[in-house]
Amino acid sequence: MTKSEQKLATSTPLSPKKHAILVGASSGIGAALAHRLADEGYQIALLARREEMLSTLTDEINSKHGEKRAIYYVHDVTNYDSVPELLPKIITDLGGLDTFIFNAGVAHMVGLKKYDFEKDRQTVEVNLLGALAWLNPVAERFQELKSGQIVGVSSVAGERGRVGNPAYNTSKAALSTYLEALRNRLDKLGVNVLTVKPGFVQTDMVKDAKKLFWVISPEQAAKDIYKAMQKGKQEIYTPARWRLVMFVVRNIPSFVFRKLTF
Repeated sequence: MTKSEQKLATSTPLSPKKHAILVGASSGIGAALAHRLADEGYQIALLARREEMLSTLTDEINSKHGEKRAIYYVHDVTNYDSVPELLPKIITDLGGLDTFIFNAGVAHMVGLKKYDFEKDRQTVEVNLLGALAWLNPVAERFQELKSGQIVGVSSVAGERGRVGNPAYNTSKAALSTYLEALRNRLDKLGVNVLTVKPGFVQTDMVKDAKKLFWVISPEQAAKDIYKAMQKGKQEIYTPARWRLVMFVVRNIPSFVFRKLTF
């Protein structure tokens, strides 16, 4: 559903436009990336659960540019059955689709010595199954068009099975693997798939966390993501120094790694 039923202007040869769908847009990296895309001339469809924040973000973007560049849809990514009908509607309202970004994610903390299936289930349903529900039909569409760009926001947390939050680590590792598989399917057809692996970003997800380092703003993450999109990169860490750190982490022997508590 959306409060804004008016369609965006259609792209023409004399007035070409870029079109993006951004799932998980209401705050943090998603909101910053929405502003960035609008600044770069994209027409964007913004999806998230929180209507008030979506509406405010949409109004900010449209007011800033003096024209209608953004529309929004209230959507819970665990409502998988709604995607087959919603996706073509959005593409029609948007006037096309060149770029799809999946940024939705949750991280329910359970504690080092606790286990909570309900929280774990919710984490996997949003971070992985929600992504599959959208990325499968988008990949199929781009495969037929032989063009397009898919961006999936994963995490450095998916690099190893750390003790702090097993379900979150698992969901992000699975998402990264799925995006790699899509890339291997679609690259030869002219479709680019970018996997984004942020470190710590100043969002609601980490607001109560302690002992964080290299924390960057959502705007910095959005800048890095957009730069990677423009260059057609396949994988980025943001900030970039996490690439070296994760190379080390991936190669720590298991008998050492299991003694760590980060």
